[in-house]
Amino acid sequence: MRNSDTKLKTMGPQSARLVTTLHEQNKPLFRLKEVRQILQLDHVASSNFVKKLVERGIVTRLKPGLFILVPLEMGKESEYTGNPLIVAREIMNGTDYYLSHATALEIHGMVTQPQLVVYVTALKSHRPVKTKGMEFQFIHTRKYLFFGLIDHWVTKQEKVKVSDPERTIVDGLKNPEYCGGLTEVAKGLWIRHHDINKTRLIRYAVQTGIGAVIRRLGFLFELYKIGTVEDREILRSQLSETYVRLDPLLPSEGKYLRKWRLQLNVSSEELLSVVRT
Repeated sequence: MRNSDTKLKTMGPQSARLVTTLHEQNKPLFRLKEVRQILQLDHVASSNFVKKLVERGIVTRLKPGLFILVPLEMGKESEYTGNPLIVAREIMNGTDYYLSHATALEIHGMVTQPQLVVYVTALKSHRPVKTKGMEFQFIHTRKYLFFGLIDHWVTKQEKVKVSDPERTIVDGLKNPEYCGGLTEVAKGLWIRHHDINKTRLIRYAVQTGIGAVIRRLGFLFELYKIGTVEDREILRSQLSETYVRLDPLLPSEGKYLRKWRLQLNVSSEELLSVVRT
């Protein structure tokens, strides 16, 4: 007899009914409303019922009101959390979001180190969530900046929203603190520079209307010899007289580069060295 069959037989009839129904509906992640609908229980009874399932290792509580079935073949496993990308989607509970920054860099193969935090950009503010060794950080943005998104299929049945490679670079240049710093964003740009859509990347940068993004992108294009002279001139035409730091996370030091209105607090040598390794 398979482990999954054994596990179902050791459950009570209500537990087995809930687990079987959730599997049939392809809802390994679920909320109390699903429990109420399937078992016809009120809020208190469904809450107490799921609490017992958590204690028995049949279900893992990810956050208040959000649970995941432990796969039947795993037996009792209180630390099972499922795929963090799908969990991030479910935390958003149908509201607008996309996976971004370091998480998107990893999805698009633009980093060399595994990421320990899942970054989610959303229209609504959301507190960080830490659960069973997973951490989710939420970055608030405005509706007009919700563009450049694609579907990423995590499994054959499950997909999530993620920034496309070009939008990922733009987000990283705007907020490098969510990517491990400007050098990590630069490395990601270099890793994909042969197949990234330069025209789209420039358009996105200009569309944000954020001068720091345009300055940093133009400088990296020139440093890494990406795109054409005309590409860089499009970016230069958008500049004002204001100077910004190349890496906003580092102190205000280093020489000023008038061409891109940047204070170079990261040296060109350091940025070139990260793409040689």
